[in-house]
Order: sequence, then structure tokens, then C-alpha cells
Amino acid sequence: MTKLQKSIDKRNALIKATIELVNNNGFHATPMSKIAKMAKVSPATIYLYFENKKDLLNKTYVEVKTAYTNYAFATYADDMSVKEGFELIWKRIAEFKLNECENALFLAQCDNTPIIDEPSRLEGIKHLQPLLDLWERGKQEGTIKRVSDYILYAYSINPLSFLIISQNRGAFTLNKSHIDEAFNSAWNSIKVHK
Repeated sequence: MTKLQKSIDKRNALIKATIELVNNNGFHATPMSKIAKMAKVSPATIYLYFENKKDLLNKTYVEVKTAYTNYAFATYADDMSVKEGFELIWKRIAEFKLNECENALFLAQCDNTPIIDEPSRLEGIKHLQPLLDLWERGKQEGTIKRVSDYILYAYSINPLSFLIISQNRGAFTLNKSHIDEAFNSAWNSIKVHK
């Protein structure tokens, strides 16, 4: 194994440990020493990759958000109709959240904490640009309601986090029928009713 690969593996282990510990213990109950121990590296090793805990959390957030959005838009094409494009993106987001529960839970926690700084949030939003562009096209065409993108996201994408968390708790099991019902509810919440 090359020195570069060992370095990449250590950094990846730190990211993975951070996600797992934050998901299980929260941000404040996740000290650097625990992250290092779980990643099987010395605490000093963390500082070769990250300035401090805040830097580690913000970089982990951006990395997970990038993986999330890369997955969401992998099969999307600009020439799809607004509804077709939104359905594809929405269902890819649902698929990511179901298959990558740890990452989805971490992102949900990041959405609700001041620990993630504004530059990292803006970087995360930048990765959502294809969805924002689709919504803008929908607004121009009169297909999507002319409201803030934050409101569109809150009503159409955020409910997925609730459903995934409910499934993780064992309170609810998402099946194909539920996914279709949830998509239809999301679409109905943002489309212009004529």
C-alpha cells in the first residue's frame, strides 16, 4: 500500500468515525479523542488533515453533501420536463437516504445545528444547483409555485428526512407504494394548481 493510499485511508476513517459518532452521540458529545480512537489513529493525526473539530465537521458535511448531490443528479438531464426531472431527482434523493442511512442522518443533523458554518452551507447549496435551476425553469413555465427555494425544499425534500428517521426508529417502513405517495405529496406541495 502506498503512502498516499494510507493517508487517504486515514482521512476516510476519520470522516467515517465522525459521522458514526455524531449520529450516535450528537456534535457536543463527540470529542476528537473518540474520533481518533474509532478511526484507529493517534489524536495528533487528526490535525494533519483538519485544523480543529469545527473544520473536521464542516469538511465532513461538505464531503457527504457532495456525495449526496452527485448521486441525486447522476441520471438527470436538463432537457427533461420539470415534473419528470423533479421526480427523478426526488426519487434519487430518497434512494440515497434509504441506502446511505448514516450519511442521510448526519446531513439531517447538520441541517439543524449552528456548528456548520455559513461557507460550508453555501458550498452545500451550490451542489444543489441543478435542482434550483429546474425549479427556476418551473417557475418561469408556470409549473412550480413562485416561492422561495427554501420553502420549496422544506415542503418537498425535507419530509424525506422525517420518513427516513421514522424508518430508522422502526416506527414506519417505507415501501415502493409509500415512496410514490410521498413523491406525489411533494409534487403537489410545489406545483401550480391550475
